[in-house]
Amino acid sequence: MPYNIIDFDMQIGRQKPETIRHPDNYCPFCHTDELTDIIATDGPIILLRNKYNVLSGTEQFVLIETDACQSDMPDYTPEHMQRLIRFGLHHWQKMLHSGKYDDVVFFKNYGPLSGGTIRHPHMQLVAFPHLAQPLTTYPEEFAGEIITNENGVEFNISTNPRIGFWELNIIPAEIESTEAIHTIAKFLQIGTEYLTRHFHKGQVHSYNIFFYQLKNQVYAKILPRFATPPLYIGYGVHVRPTNIKEATQEIRRLYFHN
Repeated sequence: MPYNIIDFDMQIGRQKPETIRHPDNYCPFCHTDELTDIIATDGPIILLRNKYNVLSGTEQFVLIETDACQSDMPDYTPEHMQRLIRFGLHHWQKMLHSGKYDDVVFFKNYGPLSGGTIRHPHMQLVAFPHLAQPLTTYPEEFAGEIITNENGVEFNISTNPRIGFWELNIIPAEIESTEAIHTIAKFLQIGTEYLTRHFHKGQVHSYNIFFYQLKNQVYAKILPRFATPPLYIGYGVHVRPTNIKEATQEIRRLYFHN
């Protein structure tokens, strides 16, 4: 079976700015007048080509979420969060359906264990013109213990985690309506706030958000980032926690019970 192997250009990678571990370093996303290759904007939200295209054979893009460098999704107003998700989903879907790429991935890194280098809130899109085989994602990875369901959008904790432990899933019936966008945005804010401010005694400092499209269904997955379980790295064994129901009840109590 062929693998999707992408070369990481180390020469370009060494030039990338880094502000997560060294917050006093220069932040390029704070200096919008110096940005180049801007594709679209919506107020402080900016989509542009990634200046450091380290993944050979791909097209990489950056979506700057806000002009507030030290903020993050839990800090945004609901209106800004909705605006951001509408903008991001629109451009991701536009690339997916352009006919130019085998696939386009849309994701967010936050924190030192997430794989990111810039603290300023942003998301990324990576477009693959050619893949050796389809990216491996399965619908079962989004099944879970339901926290709530609003406006046709399900919010759950995965019982078939993609990697292991706690994974929060958001599954909208569709993404065209205002109600669906608002609910996706709300659940993303709740999920990121819960993980970084309540879960594991507030000791989660890194997470990822991944968006997927399988056939006509869109999914989003929020993963707290710890050291990746060795059983998964070495053998592909997915580790499931035994307290999923307790975490579900805690999220309901914090965010959905008046």
